Amino acid sequence: MMKKNDHKKSWIALLIAVAVLVVVGLLDNLPGKIVPSMLLTVLQKGAIYALVAVSMNLLNGFTGLFSLGQAGFMLLGAYTYAVLTVPVARQASVYQRYPGGGLGFSITESLSGAMGQFGLLLGVILCLILAGCVAGLFAWLIGLPVLKLKSDYLAIATLGFAEILRAVVQYDKLGPVTNGSNLLYGFTGFTDFHLGSLKLTTVMPFFFAGLCILVVVLLINSTYGRAFKAIRDDEVAAEAMGINLAKHKRMSFMISSFFAGVSGALLAMFQASVQATAFKAAMTYEILLIVVIGGIGSISGSVIASFLFVGCSEWWLRFLDNETILQNFGVKVKFAVVLGILVVAAAALGLWNMKRKGKKLIIRAAQGRPTVNWGPVLGLGLVLAALLWDVWFVISPNLKLPLLRSGFRMVVFSVVIMIVVLFFREGIMGDKELWDLGKKKRSAKAKAGAGNE
Repeated sequence: MMKKNDHKKSWIALLIAVAVLVVVGLLDNLPGKIVPSMLLTVLQKGAIYALVAVSMNLLNGFTGLFSLGQAGFMLLGAYTYAVLTVPVARQASVYQRYPGGGLGFSITESLSGAMGQFGLLLGVILCLILAGCVAGLFAWLIGLPVLKLKSDYLAIATLGFAEILRAVVQYDKLGPVTNGSNLLYGFTGFTDFHLGSLKLTTVMPFFFAGLCILVVVLLINSTYGRAFKAIRDDEVAAEAMGINLAKHKRMSFMISSFFAGVSGALLAMFQASVQATAFKAAMTYEILLIVVIGGIGSISGSVIASFLFVGCSEWWLRFLDNETILQNFGVKVKFAVVLGILVVAAAALGLWNMKRKGKKLIIRAAQGRPTVNWGPVLGLGLVLAALLWDVWFVISPNLKLPLLRSGFRMVVFSVVIMIVVLFFREGIMGDKELWDLGKKKRSAKAKAGAGNE
């Protein structure tokens, strides 16, 4: 019976994946007036960030190793892919500061010239795998000394190695290969994929990222994945059960770095250029933030949080960076009402989540002083401050929206993230997956039915 259910779930998942690719393909080919260009940008970047967040979750959430080296491994993947795919005819202009720079060949150019679009796809897949392998090789070298450390020490060490890699790539002696601190550009990107007049610019990041995430899901549900979880829960008990801690930690670190390298290559394809200065520690912090918001130990949570993060930071909150003057009092009131509804809805959702988990704002102990649950209390304080600002905005005589200026978008974004983290300490999904949400209700109904019998 279980085999039939698993078989049915596999077919459902396959149909959903095909449907997503079809919808994304339609969005890609509809006129620009119908589909905003920012929507396609969010979809492409969201898919890439979903992959790197899942790779980080594999290490941090499922194995319990706190690493902050994702940006460094993404840098290795991006540079490996770019160097291997710059067309021969463009290498002289790309490496103009380094005469004779470049490899003198291009994998994607050679294969696409021989086999057309199929050769291009084959060449890109090969270069993505090589990008991941280079990142995995460096992860193996770095992991030999670093994985003996634990907790914050491991995080600091991996963060330091990521910064070292960024400096090494810009070393002038490596300029004939990496182009030093200059841009690498002109390589194969998502815009090069098409079937006749049918564009596949947004389909390809979904296709590549989806395949990689599928591999991670299969790995987590395998015996290796169970070993990773055992190490996360209790290293002493895992070792007592015969699990080789060093081997499995190194394996998790290398696999996570492999997919981080692939996501770095996909990011290079999306941006159509590569420069080491973009892969700073802030990029790792963004990825860690996505993992925390989605839920440490939840693949679907990381995917959902990636699209929400990219959508908010790149699109939905952009208007906060522009000074806005409302034309009349009615529009001003409408704006205030919508903002108030959103704030109240966020607070209600947080309180509902607390009630569902049986948590209270003030815990009254049988003896001693009552304990305050400071996280939700601070969240309610932020909500109250937002509502007071909303009221002040309505009664103020100035129709100009206060505070709106360049950079205010990130302030609001940070406040929203604080509210989410304070109310949802385990993230949006916790350690659950989308397909696990209905299991509790079904099991409860089954027990009730058995009791009635």
